[in-house]
Amino acid sequence: MKKYIILFLLCLVLTGCKSKVLVDDTNDNLKIIMNNVEVYSDVYLNDIIENVGNVKINSDNRLIDTNSLGEKQIEVNYIKDKKHYVYKGKINVVDTTPPVVFSGTSKSVEVGYDKDICDLISYGDMYDGNIKCTIEGEYDLQKPGTYKLVYTLTDSSQNEKKVNVTLKVYKPTPSDNNSDSDNTERVRTDFLEVYQKHKTIDNEIGIDVSKWQEDIDYEKVKKAGASFVMMRIGYQGQTSREIYDDEYYQANIKKAKEAGLKVGVYFFTVAGSKEEAKEHAKWVVKALDGEKLDLPIAFDWENWSRWNSYKISFHEINEIANAYMDELKNNGYEAMLYSSKFYLETIWQNKKNYPVWLAHYTKDNNKSSYTGNYIMWQLCNNGKIDGINNDVDIDILYH
Repeated sequence: MKKYIILFLLCLVLTGCKSKVLVDDTNDNLKIIMNNVEVYSDVYLNDIIENVGNVKINSDNRLIDTNSLGEKQIEVNYIKDKKHYVYKGKINVVDTTPPVVFSGTSKSVEVGYDKDICDLISYGDMYDGNIKCTIEGEYDLQKPGTYKLVYTLTDSSQNEKKVNVTLKVYKPTPSDNNSDSDNTERVRTDFLEVYQKHKTIDNEIGIDVSKWQEDIDYEKVKKAGASFVMMRIGYQGQTSREIYDDEYYQANIKKAKEAGLKVGVYFFTVAGSKEEAKEHAKWVVKALDGEKLDLPIAFDWENWSRWNSYKISFHEINEIANAYMDELKNNGYEAMLYSSKFYLETIWQNKKNYPVWLAHYTKDNNKSSYTGNYIMWQLCNNGKIDGINNDVDIDILYH
């Protein structure tokens, strides 16, 4: 008898114990209500499926893959009348967003300018890193004058952006190079005034420094009211692309800690790939050599004037930032994104919600109009504080 029971169970295993899954390619129970989805958008299964048959959906509300253009097959498991079904449908991932211009459109060049005037303005696209640029209008780079031009920017999905550009071709005169003609007194922001205006029980006032501030008396900085300092640990050369130590970093971190200041670091990078950014993060970790930090390590990418030469998309630069910050996080450090208000609103997406260090210089150092989240605000770059001879950036750290 046992022999027959075992054979019966074996048959059940071989023929399948689960209910047969039926394929449903109709719209009777589930229906796709969003046929076209924008590339790189955050779209979930529930966003594109309508439960018209009031069935029990077994599939998780997963994020749809929108990282490449083209047709995508969607499968959803559900139960109706105790039978198991899989609904199969299709959506298209498309790019309908035109390129973006993020520089001024009034440009001046000297007579004889021999570079591509398409690169006088900076432009980019969320998906396409190689935008086609054509120019309408007459101009002569060998003749002084003001020329009204129309730039047409076209991405690989044939989305167009037309931009009116004013090009001034000029012949320099001796007075153009006479720096002595400007006797305007330089305005500086006093640290004490910032402290008195902005200090509350919920924040701290500090500075950020690099080799440009040279030797710093941190005891005086501390006495002036600063409680923290962000310091550059290293940087990547824009032309050489080599990595260099900030020559004042070792003295800065030693003296700042001795004075009782909280410390954090940043690295200036011009990385053009995720692999390069990850190597820079590793360099920072190695350079720290176990040094304890009170504040995050910032990702500082500001090479926007050379953006066109990178041939990468906005999506890719965000992935570059994430690669750097993820690597730091994996090594036990807190990471932070540094950027100005304009680029935070235009390019940076920060989908992983890393802390943000905002750079925004406002009139009279009033409150920033940036509406996103940030934990630190760099409010000026012309600060003066006892203990530093040169201009210094002043920052507010929020608890």
